[in-house]
Amino acid sequence: MKSKQPLLRVIGSLTAASLLALFLFSSTKTIKAPDFPGSCPWLNTHEHLSLEKLKGHVILLNFWTYGSINCIHVIPDLEYLEKKYHDKPFHVIGVHSAKFYNEQDAENIRAAIARYEIKHPVIVDKGHKIWRTYRASAWPTFVLIGSDGNVIVVLRGEGQRNTLDRLIQGALKLGKRNITLAAQKYEIKIPPIPERQLAFPGKLAMNIEKQVLYISDSNHNQIVEAVLETPTKANVRHRIGSGRKGLKDGNYTKSAFFRPQGIDFHNGRLYVADTENHAIRVVDLTKKKVKTLIGTGKQGDYGEPNSPWDLVYYNNNLYIAMAGSHQLWRYDLKKKKMDHAAGNGYQNIMDGSAFGSSLAQPSGITTDGKNLYFADSEASALRYSSIEKGAVKTLIGKGLFKFGFRDGKFADAYLQHPLGVFYSDNKVYIADTYNHAVRTADLAAGTIRTLIKRSNKTTCNINGTDYSVLPLYEPNDVLVYKNYIYIADTNNHLIRVYDTTTKKLETLILVE
Repeated sequence: MKSKQPLLRVIGSLTAASLLALFLFSSTKTIKAPDFPGSCPWLNTHEHLSLEKLKGHVILLNFWTYGSINCIHVIPDLEYLEKKYHDKPFHVIGVHSAKFYNEQDAENIRAAIARYEIKHPVIVDKGHKIWRTYRASAWPTFVLIGSDGNVIVVLRGEGQRNTLDRLIQGALKLGKRNITLAAQKYEIKIPPIPERQLAFPGKLAMNIEKQVLYISDSNHNQIVEAVLETPTKANVRHRIGSGRKGLKDGNYTKSAFFRPQGIDFHNGRLYVADTENHAIRVVDLTKKKVKTLIGTGKQGDYGEPNSPWDLVYYNNNLYIAMAGSHQLWRYDLKKKKMDHAAGNGYQNIMDGSAFGSSLAQPSGITTDGKNLYFADSEASALRYSSIEKGAVKTLIGKGLFKFGFRDGKFADAYLQHPLGVFYSDNKVYIADTYNHAVRTADLAAGTIRTLIKRSNKTTCNINGTDYSVLPLYEPNDVLVYKNYIYIADTNNHLIRVYDTTTKKLETLILVE
């Protein structure tokens, strides 16, 4: 029976050589690639594109959703391919097919494009129309279209760089041989990213004794060290890191990070989850030097750093939220050794022993000295793991596709892709990222309530009252200090300060 699927074939785990052979010596049956719906908005370009407009080009469609660590992992692969074939009639087109409610908003997608410095156009797949047409079923999914407009192959998952490279090379050669390849590349103009004092600040830490706030200025590839003059004003003393992307040790001006996220201060040192370097770094704040503890700059295998998103110091150990491997890991600072702490590596929400439990992209971590509380972002969950035994239990969260915005008892509550947590006084403060909110989980009462949320795009709601202030925009972290909550207001490129006494939300003024 002839298949009705609009694809030539779907291939998942063949070798690159096998794929290339299939491509070059396949049967003569062809499936025309369906064009893009006219109702879907385009981002990162000044024009609406179509397959007709790009006729004669080899096109790689990347189906993605911006909160997925798997999709984040393939961005360097796409950059590599774009650079390698920059002078050829080849284009990458991102097809953003959202998982979460928040990821459906075009402005939020636009912010994610800027955050990950994506250099190709992106179409917003409203209602998953393109997803269904191409029968995508995973994030990421790649569809390669030949210069004749026919689908060549579909690949799913990470680790496809070499396979795609060979297939693109083969497609370009075949197009040239069959005289279907465009003589000249169609140029697509990508808008520039504006400069800001902070660029997508990720996480926060503090030296309480000296009232020094540390900010991971992620897209500037730096750590900002700022001395608090008042709760809402700070003087920038140092920018740690040269600002250039890279994995380089040395003094503040020569060292390099790559989109660092989690940071924690202890005893004159700042520990850094250098996320896109897949590394753990330490800053000696006295000697003013940066050193790599573990990591090579490449995504690690089992037991090695894989997109470490946050960390917390406790009892001479660093506990790491390893988003890329869906696990918690422990780095012993004395033994200089990495050990498993929790999670079997399968992306899911399943309680159990250290090796019997499943996590889903843990992205924020904090501790009370007994348990590790963590934001399990892809499960929209608040969970905890025993430091002593590693067993994992869920406080809030019901599944990978169960999310929302609801206060009340833990069993009835919903979060949406939270990224930051902070423990204080038997409460866990949560940066509920995709709900643009700060929420408080009372561990004794077993309830959660909202402190700050977005009423609409022009006002902010604080404890039930609307205020005409800038609303939070995908906050990534929270930190409690005295009567204040410091918030990494990531997509607003600001640090916000909430006074729990006056119920007032202000912006931290950074003086450089």
